[in-house]
Amino acid sequence: MNFQQLRSVREAVRRGFNLTEVAQALHTSQPGVSRQIRELEDELGIELFVRVGKRLTGLTEPGTQVLPIIERLLSDADNLRNAARDFSQHDAGPLAIAATHSQARYALPSAVRDFRQLYPQVTMNLHQGSPKQVAEMLLSGEADIGIATEALTQYEQLVTLPCYRWTHSVVVPPGHPLLDGEPLTLQRLARFPLVTYDAGYTGRSHIDEAFAREGVQPSIVLTAMDADVIKTYAELGLGVGIVASIAFDEDRDRNLRALDAGHLFEINMTRLAFRRGAFLRAYVYSFIETFAPPLTRRVVEQAASLTPSEAESFDI
Repeated sequence: MNFQQLRSVREAVRRGFNLTEVAQALHTSQPGVSRQIRELEDELGIELFVRVGKRLTGLTEPGTQVLPIIERLLSDADNLRNAARDFSQHDAGPLAIAATHSQARYALPSAVRDFRQLYPQVTMNLHQGSPKQVAEMLLSGEADIGIATEALTQYEQLVTLPCYRWTHSVVVPPGHPLLDGEPLTLQRLARFPLVTYDAGYTGRSHIDEAFAREGVQPSIVLTAMDADVIKTYAELGLGVGIVASIAFDEDRDRNLRALDAGHLFEINMTRLAFRRGAFLRAYVYSFIETFAPPLTRRVVEQAASLTPSEAESFDI
């Protein structure tokens, strides 16, 4: 039994049993992947995969039972390597961060700048995606830490920590009727076409829930994952934009005006997450604290020691 065999099994599952993609991911050949899997099956005395001809189509019942053990062995091997590197190269190495566009564009830059001054030898890799994709990158080991607003708490395999609260703002061009000084209400908003986030992004669920509670049907004419896109179309007069408050900057967005919508929509929480059981190198703890100062190493380690059910009530 060797780690290449274990990786072949894990990647086969992750790549939808497509051995061509597995071979590309592992930098080997398709016959080599097949051989690694078959040799492990022969050693274990069980078949891990359902086959149709030479194609893998799914996991057998034994394969389903064995897969979590394989995942754990590979995770422990990664932890062992990271622990050794933390002593031999304590201030150098890779750091992969997965984040939604809003977090990458507006929340992360200052933290990345400050962290780079402290750890110039750390190579940072920033991945962007939906909250679900952020979670999947953490679970696959592609990212060390993830930052998003929604979805992260839905995965028991992740340790999630609250970072900061934020609200939405309404953005319109100068001279728009909503700038008449009258109170901003959902009813008034619903009179205009709206431009806001895709479902599952940046607090969109709270926007939908607010209108639903009031029995108001908004006219959402365009959605996007990117606040800059939303602001662009709001500036063109396509509709009233609803964006995260952190996405509006008076200096950059001179052709727009912002109205606070914190009283209309539920407050949102940005969360940071990492894979449960993962060994975090010292500089990873440092980055977490740089991004969210209340999340000291002691707080993070305390959260990591909790069970998923205990973590539900964890706060800082």
